[in-house]
Amino acid sequence: MRIVVALGGNALLHRGERPDAEIQTANIVRVATAIAALAQDNELVITHGNGPQIGMLAVESASDHALSAPYPLDLLGAQTQGLIGSLLVRALHDALPGRKIASVVTHTLVRADDPAFARPDKFVGQVYSREHARALAREHGWHIAEDTGGWRRVVPSPAPERFLETSTIHDLLACDTLVVCAGGGGVPVVADRVTGGLSGAEAVVDKDLTAALLAEDLKADFLLILTDVPCVYAGFGTPEQRPILDVTPTELRRGGFPAGSMGPKAEAAARFVARTGGLAAIGALDAAYEIVHGRSGTLVRPDLTVS
Repeated sequence: MRIVVALGGNALLHRGERPDAEIQTANIVRVATAIAALAQDNELVITHGNGPQIGMLAVESASDHALSAPYPLDLLGAQTQGLIGSLLVRALHDALPGRKIASVVTHTLVRADDPAFARPDKFVGQVYSREHARALAREHGWHIAEDTGGWRRVVPSPAPERFLETSTIHDLLACDTLVVCAGGGGVPVVADRVTGGLSGAEAVVDKDLTAALLAEDLKADFLLILTDVPCVYAGFGTPEQRPILDVTPTELRRGGFPAGSMGPKAEAAARFVARTGGLAAIGALDAAYEIVHGRSGTLVRPDLTVS
């Protein structure tokens, strides 16, 4: 099968961990080990989140007195693609000796008039106390919102329209190359309506919706969304919590999952399956092989059609 693997932020940093290079490198070894077995008999395309990393770089850039202005989010996103892509390539090189592996800095076209630019709601960076977050917002002109455990910066998150490097990724797959691409949702760019020229967008594209579109464009058979829980739960965190192990897109979309956590993952899985008739699954990183073989996670299968 051709499988698009979407790695959540926990692939590099667990909640509460310091964003040190050594910690991220060690976590990436765990990622490579978890998905290496899938690469033996399948074509893999790997994408990943970048929330902690882009937030860290944004703080550093905003605090750098050598700069006349902070680096924009599109360029910071490109930096995170290079950083995380390099870590993944090196770890996968060791886990899959002899396998061709490439990381592609991917650009995602978004609409300049997307309403999301007026409604920043995508969390990036670390969690702060309310007082610290407000101070940073005043100092840097950031938008902030409350998240689990504290307050974080929020930025616009326009919908992905298409990828500029799709044909290049197809060519690499045709050469039996494992491809890392579209990390952090890809570098967001807008095209001039007259000239077609590209310019960066001050935004972060949602990684899960990007993964769904990427899987669709690449005609993947399976979209595998890996996160820090073993499956999707109804009533998560309540006494009525129960696992959802087998579900259709229609049923999944009725779940009312939180926008800041499981919501985008559920919508991405539902969207891919509804549009393509393929399969999707959501589950824990360490169970990647078991999820694809139906022994773990939440399987999302097509709705039954009545003729």
